[in-house]
Amino acid sequence: MTASTPSTPTGREWQLAARPHGWPTPADFALVEAPVPEPGPGQIVVRNLFLSVDPYMRGRMNDRKSYAAPYELDRPMLGAAVGRVVASAADGVAVGTHVLHGLGWREYALVDAAHAAVVDPEQAPLSAYLGVLGMTGLTAYAGLLRIAEFSAGETVFVSGAAGAVGSQAGQIARLKGAARVIGSAGSDEKCALLVDEFGFDAAFNYKNGPVAEQLRAAAPDGIDVYFDNVGGEHLEAAISSLRVHGRAALCGAVAAYNDTEPAPGPRNLGLLVSRRTTLRGFLVGDHQDLRDDFVREVGGWLRDGRLAYRETVTTGIDQAVSAFLGMLRGENTGKAVVALPE
Repeated sequence: MTASTPSTPTGREWQLAARPHGWPTPADFALVEAPVPEPGPGQIVVRNLFLSVDPYMRGRMNDRKSYAAPYELDRPMLGAAVGRVVASAADGVAVGTHVLHGLGWREYALVDAAHAAVVDPEQAPLSAYLGVLGMTGLTAYAGLLRIAEFSAGETVFVSGAAGAVGSQAGQIARLKGAARVIGSAGSDEKCALLVDEFGFDAAFNYKNGPVAEQLRAAAPDGIDVYFDNVGGEHLEAAISSLRVHGRAALCGAVAAYNDTEPAPGPRNLGLLVSRRTTLRGFLVGDHQDLRDDFVREVGGWLRDGRLAYRETVTTGIDQAVSAFLGMLRGENTGKAVVALPE
């Protein structure tokens, strides 16, 4: 009788099977079984416990030059993830350590330890390191305070305000002394959440009428700062409402991510001259020097209950694409994450 050979452990990973044209569909993705690798020198194997799904990932599915390389076809996709080290060949990173890294969309990841950050599940839930204490939180912090140069006493408008970045940007403005914080969202329920839980002074449902009219009603004297997560009609409306020397931090333009034709506007850019307005785009990766201040300040607000956050959690690696597509449709409130129970 021949002795049996132990089977190689495997895990599942999502690959991009085809480049979407317009809105992605489930047929553009493939869930593939892959062997769990052994770590080489300086490497760790991480059993991912939470995966992040984010709007920027849609851009990486296109085969065109951008600030991040396109996803490769028939290769596992990338994204933030947090998990537990199950094998280690790296000094100082023991099995059982929890880490944040960039190889999401899979159950098991082989990670260079130098590219992983140790996180403490005793200080915050692991999923928080993908959102309120992670990339989206730092995006809100850097965008509002450094890019938009917000000052106490100013009026702030945030689009996509019930999402992971927008909800935090509005709360930071409030905590830093804004005179008035206004948000837009895609449902009456989300607008109520912005006011009742996140402390916005006003919120409107952009589906209920022209954004420019609703913004003027919420801020009849204009706005000083616009935090843009949406683009399109929202950006045009904000430009019309920005006061002299107003500033806009351009974080994203999710309204156009799945368009197949160029956006028609904004059509009022001439106002930028007379009002001496600043529109400034940014990427959070350029502002990692703020991380220590961000973690200290936001961590303090979380501990004393002054900053709230929401998560939309989908369970199971097989549901990751559904979670991503739902996030693109605006079905999430706060940070969209995928939980992978062990």
